[in-house]
Amino acid sequence: MTGSRSYDAVITDPASPIFRYAKRAYFIVDRQGVLRDMKVQQNPLELLKPEEVLQALKDSGAK
Repeated sequence: MTGSRSYDAVITDPASPIFRYAKRAYFIVDRQGVLRDMKVQQNPLELLKPEEVLQALKDSGAK
């Protein structure tokens, strides 16, 4: 969860019984470990459409 915290993809809420939980997040990382794209959803019920993920992959230069 360290990487998720670095990208504001974790919620820490002392009032919650879970206390710390991850938001729904999508990361595209290339083979060299460089972050090429990131989307963090504020609502965990929101999913990206497959077309959006594929477009992000294309835009990132993935082969």
